[in-house]
Amino acid sequence: MSKITTGLGRGLDALIETNHLEIRGGSSINEVELNKIVANPNQPRRSFDEEALKELADSIREHGVISPITLRKNDDGTYMIIAGERRFRAAKKAGLKTIPAYIRTAKDEQVMEWALIENIQREDLDPIEIALAYQRLMEEYSLTQEKMSERVGKKRATIANYLRLLKLPAEIQLGIKEKKLDMGHARAILGSDSTEQQLALYKRVLTEGLSVRKVEELAKSPLPKAPKKQPKADFPQQTKALSEKFGRAVKISGHKISIAFRNEKDLNELIERLN
Repeated sequence: MSKITTGLGRGLDALIETNHLEIRGGSSINEVELNKIVANPNQPRRSFDEEALKELADSIREHGVISPITLRKNDDGTYMIIAGERRFRAAKKAGLKTIPAYIRTAKDEQVMEWALIENIQREDLDPIEIALAYQRLMEEYSLTQEKMSERVGKKRATIANYLRLLKLPAEIQLGIKEKKLDMGHARAILGSDSTEQQLALYKRVLTEGLSVRKVEELAKSPLPKAPKKQPKADFPQQTKALSEKFGRAVKISGHKISIAFRNEKDLNELIERLN
């Protein structure tokens, strides 16, 4: 593993304490063997576009890795990825043996936090992945939304809006992940507390292309009540007796008696019999 000194701007690197000396404003970079690097099991990003990875691999094959990844050294001599798993995967596809990397000293909490920050800054995560990462960090390390806001540099209201997405039905969350639904529409759908109405609005957004404002209006309107189902006839003996008495089909339903007739003459005969 060799070291390189650079004056590159650090971005996320500025938020992380390095375990190497900085020389003239630069950061120490190492060339790390790819076969010694392992993925972070708590990586907030769950999906990687294979076509985009191929394009990045082609670029790396041509120009090399421009931006170093960030690693933490494990006790067994391997390195865990803090930030840059996509570049790591693309470098492997490109056939590289080593990759430039910053080596950091970090606790498990910091690794997950930095991975989240890096992905948010690069806009690599979908809204549901961001929401799940926020939720996991807050639960595992007993962080409030205010503390989470301070840690990742986002407004508390922004974090709250992401967390609310996890209250949506699974079908809608999947639609967000697949980019069928944007954050604006998702937040509008959350204006309804009814799961049934939320799903109905989601389907209308997909089929009718409703605007966010229209969804907001519909979310505040209660769903029309379904008509009450009439109870089934539960007087079989009486129904049979009346049918035999009038010589016609008789139906008892919902406290009503219905007697069939064939034509006007038959109706007049029925009325006379009833009289």
